[in-house]
Amino acid sequence: MKLIADESLIPGWQCYNWRNARVILENSFQNEWKDIIEILNSFRIRHSDLAAKGRGNKTAMSANIDGQFYSRGWQEKQFRTAVKIDDDLRETPTHDIDCFKNKVALELEWNNKDPFYDRDLNNFRLLYDLGAADVGVMVTRATSLMRWLTDNHKRFGKASGTYGSSTTHFDKLEPRILGGGAGGCPVFVLAMTEQLYYDDR
Repeated sequence: MKLIADESLIPGWQCYNWRNARVILENSFQNEWKDIIEILNSFRIRHSDLAAKGRGNKTAMSANIDGQFYSRGWQEKQFRTAVKIDDDLRETPTHDIDCFKNKVALELEWNNKDPFYDRDLNNFRLLYDLGAADVGVMVTRATSLMRWLTDNHKRFGKASGTYGSSTTHFDKLEPRILGGGAGGCPVFVLAMTEQLYYDDR
């Protein structure tokens, strides 16, 4: 079984639908869906962002995308959850969701190590099971973009292993989704391709 890419929704993006996530977004979260489409439709992989050094724990690329969502009322959010066994209360806080709004949880994985996908999908599963989120959205790189970045790393002043195959890209995400990593949570994936590259030098 494979997820089928839809390349017609947003030019330069490969989109994948899991458990009817797109229908849920389009019909139950129209404002959030509009934000996602408009922000990613205007997004470009700028040469200056690829060549820039990271800001704290975020690259310029990630900060650029997150900032667009934050300007529209999305928030970085951590949920305080707990399990109670008799009188023993054990807090089990979730990892921060990159962007959250009205029960839509969105994670951005630009160039992390691929096990970060396990953390993100588990967050989607937990929040869905608790009724805190109705759908998860993953914004990441297409595998073709990872390969293109690897082939062109010198253009951006990066070391040869910066964009390696063990970093986050769709071929690392797909088996985790198909294997049930998000549980019953519907997931919509948007994978950016090299067509979005813009040389702003």
